[in-house]
Amino acid sequence: MSKIGLTKEATKKVAEHLDQHLADLHVLYTKLHNYHWFVQGPGFFTLHEKLEGLYDGVAEEIDAVAERILMIGHSPSASLAAYLKKAKLKEADSVGIDSKEIATSLLADFSQLVTGLRAGIAAAQEANDEVSADLMIGSLSEYEKTIWMLEAFLK
Repeated sequence: MSKIGLTKEATKKVAEHLDQHLADLHVLYTKLHNYHWFVQGPGFFTLHEKLEGLYDGVAEEIDAVAERILMIGHSPSASLAAYLKKAKLKEADSVGIDSKEIATSLLADFSQLVTGLRAGIAAAQEANDEVSADLMIGSLSEYEKTIWMLEAFLK
């Protein structure tokens, strides 16, 4: 038993979910920058600013997720090659893209993240790892709001 009251064995599945999320976050972070730089068309000003806020938030989350993996006794992935191999999210091409295409792509990405987080939360709760569950629930809350906003933007 570790000093925080969790065993490495009990948190193995939690760490796997968190590491998957970490890989997806790195792809999302890069994709958000890509879209921030290449957005064009009528929604440029609105989406350009929103994307900056999103990638700033993802940058903070990346650190929190990696540190939590370490706190529960595991090692996070820490290379671009590992992230790309593990991530369920896919990179975007570095080309001009209109705001509706961006919103549609990000809606799919955030929906994928929500699915992964729900599974991770269940694993954390099963391991009595309420701190990891809380971390993921906080992200889930933000992603649900982002999904709502993207859906509203697309109407």
